Amino acid sequence: MEITRNNLLKIIKLGRMQFLIAGFILYSLGGLLAGLIMEDFSVFRFLFGYAILMPAHLSVSYSNDYFDQEADSFNTTHGFTGGSGILLENPHLIPFSHYFSLFLIGLSLSLALLFSWYYSSLAFFIWALFGNLLGYYYSAPPLKLSYRGLGEISTVLTGLIIPGFGYLALTGYIDLKILLFSLPLMIFQLLFICSVEIPDREADIQGGKNNLIVRYGRKTGFRIMGFCAVSGSILLGLLFFSGIYPEVINFRVILALCMILMVPGVYGFIKKPVERPEATRLSFLILNSLVILALANASYFAYLLFFS
Repeated sequence: MEITRNNLLKIIKLGRMQFLIAGFILYSLGGLLAGLIMEDFSVFRFLFGYAILMPAHLSVSYSNDYFDQEADSFNTTHGFTGGSGILLENPHLIPFSHYFSLFLIGLSLSLALLFSWYYSSLAFFIWALFGNLLGYYYSAPPLKLSYRGLGEISTVLTGLIIPGFGYLALTGYIDLKILLFSLPLMIFQLLFICSVEIPDREADIQGGKNNLIVRYGRKTGFRIMGFCAVSGSILLGLLFFSGIYPEVINFRVILALCMILMVPGVYGFIKKPVERPEATRLSFLILNSLVILALANASYFAYLLFFS
């Protein structure tokens, strides 16, 4: 394949960089929490850790588009949903997409091995290996998790894996604090996967996917999202009321920020639109609210760590 400016732009678009923004925010939550707990923050370790997560996260976009070509042929691209559409329009990039995803996984694991050796943290390499395998087999055979009714479980686990990357990068270990902190994030990740499945329901049915929205419909999806918005927010606030985290983190501030998500989540629970255009608009509103909430919490942690 000739690397031209046009092909390069298509390759970048194929990577769907918007997912990296959400992933970096989640990673930062874990890293900043570790800094608050340790009362120390190593910028080098934080950036080194993200240099390992980033290619792993990016590889998922390339492998998903490669293995989801049939399902995406029935779909329309909408930001976080429907695939990039690049491979359907540019079949000469199909082999590249798969090989590049494998290259990114190899790069991530090589850097993880170096990190684990330098900081004597075998846990970090095991974490990176599991995260890479989970991302690849989300759509890749033989597991094809998203086609076997297990896509939601794998996505929920990213609510632990991605902030866990940030926490591990700073501490070198996993403990009860990050495990408990990840519980509401895992609930929010269930909301996330429902929000991206809702617009794609018809295409996923035609493409043979087996997920929550395919099985139970959009009404159930909005009910799940509303429940996740409220329960995840309450749990997140209660964690910082428990006394096991630094007292500088004010649970009232956390709960106030969670209103960013709870309001549209409850509205979706009540409204429950079924028709695709309206359901897509509302699911994107809730999804964007989730991203804004995560950014607000990360900004709050950063303020406490560096300015308070």
